[in-house]
Amino acid sequence: MAITVSLVALFGLVLYFLLRAGNLGYGSALTAAGFGFFLASTGAARPINQLTESLIQAASNL
Repeated sequence: MAITVSLVALFGLVLYFLLRAGNLGYGSALTAAGFGFFLASTGAARPINQLTESLIQAASNL
């Protein structure tokens, strides 16, 4: 678990700097995919899924 969290932090930091610098290409796409993959295996996955489901339900009720 400690390795996964550190990879999430690393990918998140790299993605932040790539987006801020405006370097949007294949490298940032792979970084975003890696960030999402490792984030899904942390404890943050469940609240993110619940928030997404709530937003989808709220949008469908409008």
